[in-house]
Amino acid sequence: MMLLILLLLCHNCSGSSNTKNREVIEVKSENDVVWIVQLSDLHFSVHHPERALDFQKFVSSTLSMINPSLVLITGDLTDGKSKDHLVMKQNEEEWVEYQKTMENAITMSGLDRSIFYDLRGNHDNFGVPTVGGTFDFFSNYSITGQLGRSQSVNSVTLQTSSRNLLFVSLDSTMSTGLRGPTNLFGHPTDQLLTELNSHLSQWDSTSSKLLTKIAFGHFPLSFSAPTTSRKSLKQIFLNQSITAYLCGHLHLRFGKNLKRHHEVDYETDGNLIQLNVRQKGSSSNTNCQNGGQKVDEFWELEMGDWRKSRAIRIMAIDKGRVSFIDTDLKTGSKEILILPTYPLDSRYMSKNMLNKYKCQSMEDTSHIRALLFSSTMIASVKVKIYDSSHGELYMVLEALMSKNDNLYTVPWNSEAFVDPSPSRYWLEIEAIDINDEIVSTELMPFSLNGLRANLSWTWKELFVMGCQWAELYFPIFWSFYFLVFIILILPRIIISLWKKQYTYKYFKANKGVINGLTWVFAEVDNIPFLWKLMLAYLLYLLLCPWMLGQVFTKGGDRGYMTYKGWVVNFGDLKNLEFIGFPDIMVIVIPHIYFVVLPTIIIIGAVAAERAVYQDHVYSLSGKKRDDNGVYDGRSGSKNHISGRILNKLSEWARGILVIVSLAVCWKHFKNCWTLMKAYEMNPFVHFPFYSFSIPLLLAYVFYKTKRL
Repeated sequence: MMLLILLLLCHNCSGSSNTKNREVIEVKSENDVVWIVQLSDLHFSVHHPERALDFQKFVSSTLSMINPSLVLITGDLTDGKSKDHLVMKQNEEEWVEYQKTMENAITMSGLDRSIFYDLRGNHDNFGVPTVGGTFDFFSNYSITGQLGRSQSVNSVTLQTSSRNLLFVSLDSTMSTGLRGPTNLFGHPTDQLLTELNSHLSQWDSTSSKLLTKIAFGHFPLSFSAPTTSRKSLKQIFLNQSITAYLCGHLHLRFGKNLKRHHEVDYETDGNLIQLNVRQKGSSSNTNCQNGGQKVDEFWELEMGDWRKSRAIRIMAIDKGRVSFIDTDLKTGSKEILILPTYPLDSRYMSKNMLNKYKCQSMEDTSHIRALLFSSTMIASVKVKIYDSSHGELYMVLEALMSKNDNLYTVPWNSEAFVDPSPSRYWLEIEAIDINDEIVSTELMPFSLNGLRANLSWTWKELFVMGCQWAELYFPIFWSFYFLVFIILILPRIIISLWKKQYTYKYFKANKGVINGLTWVFAEVDNIPFLWKLMLAYLLYLLLCPWMLGQVFTKGGDRGYMTYKGWVVNFGDLKNLEFIGFPDIMVIVIPHIYFVVLPTIIIIGAVAAERAVYQDHVYSLSGKKRDDNGVYDGRSGSKNHISGRILNKLSEWARGILVIVSLAVCWKHFKNCWTLMKAYEMNPFVHFPFYSFSIPLLLAYVFYKTKRL
């Protein structure tokens, strides 16, 4: 009997946990349309109280007006930075402010707190040794933590009479949270992917309703590392046929068009760089069995930040069709917000829409539809359609829309607007309130046959959205060493094999890149110990720890960093675990390419300058480079006019090289200062080789070349 009671208790506990992890919300939707709100990168900070004040003032009223079914806040709830932005760790005051602000916002908006889903971002994970530990303030102060959603993956299903709308959240922050700046990437684990796959497939065989799947997290896929078994979030999303992945992290300073289309293509699935917003997928023929061939694809939709941009997104799922608008509250709450839900923006068209059109399996297309939210009474709503085929916009349709709650519709002859060009027709919806205030949507190209309008990235958008940085780190790193091998090692090999004297005169007689490099670094080799010192420093960067820093918010042992990552656990010295990979690239790549490589080039240039000067001085004096005796050519050459000219040119060249060297040293000093503050280090104790090797190498080469 007691055993039976215990089993029942365990079953009830398990059921309660599962309810928190997989929630279901019934939504009344007569028109088969549901809408949600997304916010991201709030960065509440003790140094910028206006962020929380504006949120409470403007977002509360906006949420009350919109009345969404869900509110998603996709990470970086707090800032975790010092006033100078150099120290990045947890600050409990910011979390107290976040909790208070959210409580006030929920109360003022009149929404149920259970529809709020806030996620952990990398800023919320700065210096957190363990989830659930002393400095894991997210678990204590976030809505997700307070409601007991303790798993890395949680889901909520919005159920209408005809459709299940599945939203799945994922927390891919580091399990051991390092301080910034080496806490930049998402780190999904194999276990997280297994849980994610389970959540996304929960309705696949248990419900006859139509299903739309949407995932949301903090990190874009370009800033998400693969798991230890080399699996990725993208593979899961494609296999599960999600419609969209909503994320944050990047902020609007990188661009307004941080969107990316993903599609299964086995030939290009491993590409490190995607040059266009849309990935070039397979071109298989459409199969119209069962209503059209299903293409595994999804849109990745990064949104702007609240931190500076005060960005907010409204997303609608109208008869399974996803649409959204991104706006901002910089000037305060909006009195009217309009979201066209059909026809769809042709810039964000999916390939499945094309297949549905070909197979004549499109959902209801008889009405133009739009959601309108307003804090004032609306007098009228009009739809306007423009034709751009003649080079100018010419209105071809204007009609009043009728209201049904927040949804406005008007019947139309959709077949009249089917066109081979996805950007021929443009849609605008205009609303007028009782105060004669007019609000219009931005002109939007639309397509009814699934064709897609052009959408391109700026170079900054390509840089942050199109590059798989976790996969690019090692190729970039080893490219540096390959380049250094060509510069330093190859000339030495050539000299030893060919047994020639590679001098400036030889180079003048036998010009070429290889001969030039060989001559320059033969001159470097003539400076005592310099070549060996350079090689020793490059080997140090490969084989030794770079620095010993405080990587957690407070207390704990220091960790050391190499180009592979941070080591914080020294229990098993034979099997050290490196964490923070590839996050450490923000330190490694700038150092080797913007400090070490310029230093090598400067050293070569200084050695070459001395060789050119020597050659000219010796030619004027009649001496050879191997004559005995000491000759101070820099003063002796002043007896000749050409010597004086060369002396001036040499001084100018040397002066320029000194200035460039000082610039490199200044860049290096700023890097050292940033690291010193970030990880509480003393340059003489915790990273002396990193700090002083470059300035000493440059000082040494200038000292050794000051005389002939």
